[in-house]
Amino acid sequence: MDSALTSIGLPIALGIIMLGLGLSLTVQDFARVAKHPRAVIIALACQLLLLPALAFGLVLLFQLPPVLAVGMMMLAASPGGTTANLYSHLFRGDVALNISLTAVNSVVAVVTLPLITNAAIWYFQPFDGQLGLQWSKTLEVFAIVLLPVILGMLLRRFQPRFADRCDKPVRIASVIILAVVVAGAVIVNWQLLIDNVAQLALITVLFCLLSLAVGYWVPRLLRVERRQAIAASFEIGIHNATLAIVIAQSVLGSMELSLPAAVYGVLMFFVAFAFGFALFRRADASADQAVPVTDASAA
Repeated sequence: MDSALTSIGLPIALGIIMLGLGLSLTVQDFARVAKHPRAVIIALACQLLLLPALAFGLVLLFQLPPVLAVGMMMLAASPGGTTANLYSHLFRGDVALNISLTAVNSVVAVVTLPLITNAAIWYFQPFDGQLGLQWSKTLEVFAIVLLPVILGMLLRRFQPRFADRCDKPVRIASVIILAVVVAGAVIVNWQLLIDNVAQLALITVLFCLLSLAVGYWVPRLLRVERRQAIAASFEIGIHNATLAIVIAQSVLGSMELSLPAAVYGVLMFFVAFAFGFALFRRADASADQAVPVTDASAA
């Protein structure tokens, strides 16, 4: 059961999720990057440089075992998830920028995720000399991540009505299939998860909070406007944990390697909502309170 779940179920679930992403993307979403190059470059720099460095520091600070350390680095290298778009909309971010960042991140991750994962495996040596993501396995990452996105975009381009009809069912199917597969994997590996959740809960929550903060404050300090900074915050702070789980279990064949992403994948929803509510809703309330003062002075 465990083998079927990891080798078949998880890649299918992620493939459907990425197909759903492709159905919502157009070429214009990539072209839009040129309209906001500053925000995109800063967000990508945070995603590709600051977050792996941040995760590496946390791993050393918490002294994680080698396998869990590599799992954390793989999580840090994963691109933003589509959930970031929902949170950005909820807290008045630039959702169009989120969509563009997700599109670009998904392409870039095909290269950067294997590089960062291999560097972590080389440093922490969790597999007794195993070299990690070889060229053939990198092609598997490409097939899992990009091919469904490309297929979805082609459907959107040449069969827009069919893509519109498929969009909602595909999203629903991806949630159901993913829930069933993850539930099955959790049941099969329940003891392993219980044994490690206490060790991973604090570091994953801290990593999520720091990722969200970096994603917002670094762009703001570099004079990116607020709505774009909110979009960057959720894009950088909400990682595609499913992708990290699939690569860990299906490509590298290690359930333990996927534990940081599994714990993070549950806790991030609550952490991201609390972060957005505490920071962005408070700022919106302050702005709303300032409006009557201006009107009164004008009168």
